[in-house]
Amino acid sequence: MLSIFYGDMPEAVYNTAAYFKYDYEDDWITDPFVKEMILDVDKSTVLDSGVIDSPVLGKIPPLGLSGGVKTLILIKFNHSKIFNASTCGDNCARWLLKIAEKEDRTINLRHLLRFGDEPFTIRILNTGQIVHSTKELVPAAGEFV
Repeated sequence: MLSIFYGDMPEAVYNTAAYFKYDYEDDWITDPFVKEMILDVDKSTVLDSGVIDSPVLGKIPPLGLSGGVKTLILIKFNHSKIFNASTCGDNCARWLLKIAEKEDRTINLRHLLRFGDEPFTIRILNTGQIVHSTKELVPAAGEFV
């Protein structure tokens, strides 16, 4: 299940780009799930662990990925940290849910992310409430962002 704490969370990693720079591992980039995420969110193709083909930027290293994708990768592979996912746009929301399908994940957000129209299950840590739709999420999380 995906758990979200909205607002200031001192233990969360806020500078996900810097954390990614020093923490990511080459095999994370070639993971099939990550390759699919990169293609969907950044519209880029992983050629190998050190080269990604971006339609906008050309050939880039993993450090050239968007902040949202870097944050998603950290959330997927680093289970011991809570990451601030405010670098993630709405195009990352479904991936957060997919990551949390396999293993529980906790993230921090400082904005409302649109998780779409399909039913989902998210625990709002600020209140302990579990929500299953955007209609339930917005009023429950809105008071904290």
